[in-house]
This record gives sequence, structure tokens and C-alpha cells, in this order.
Amino acid sequence: MIIEEELDKQKLPDDSENMRSNDFAVFTVEKKPVMLEVVEVLTMLSKSKKAILRAKGDSIPNAVAVANIITEKMLKGNSKIDKISVDTEGAVGMGKMLSTIEIVLMKN
Repeated sequence: MIIEEELDKQKLPDDSENMRSNDFAVFTVEKKPVMLEVVEVLTMLSKSKKAILRAKGDSIPNAVAVANIITEKMLKGNSKIDKISVDTEGAVGMGKMLSTIEIVLMKN
């Protein structure tokens, strides 16, 4: 799992003009036990109001599960899924496609 503080302001979603760039962090979800990743994201959310979950390929179901566990079980009523973005990356010349997802979680 990779946790990195987001420093680049241009990566902020359009609807968050009042947030500073250090008010959120990016979490890359991998194919590891879901509850371990939930705990790490909850730790991030205790320090900021916003967390961005990113996943690629086979890790996408884990990212969705992490987001659902946090918003529906752990922080029910105190958090929400703000935005979901899906995309597909293609390797040049190979014809192979890789799906990606980005889920923005907000804490109330």
C-alpha cells in the first residue's frame, strides 16, 4: 500500500476550491486484505477531511469494498463518497487495456 501526501493543487477536484492541497491524501489500493486497507484509510481520514482511493485492474473490487465499508459501516452518517472516476489506460502498440478507478471519500 502506498500512501502519499498530495501536493499538486491541480489534482484537486473542481468542486473543492476552498481546500488546501495538504487537506487530503491519496491511497493506492492493492490486492491485500480489505480490512487492513480500511484501517489505513480511516487513519488518513482522522487527519484530513478527504481521501482519494486509487486502484488499477484486479484491485478495483478492493477499492470499492474499502469505500463501502468506510461509508456504510465504519463512518456511517459521517462520511460520503463524493466522486467516482473510471478510466482505461492502453499500452501503446500492445492493444492491452488496464482499467483504473478513483474514489473520493469526504468526511463530514
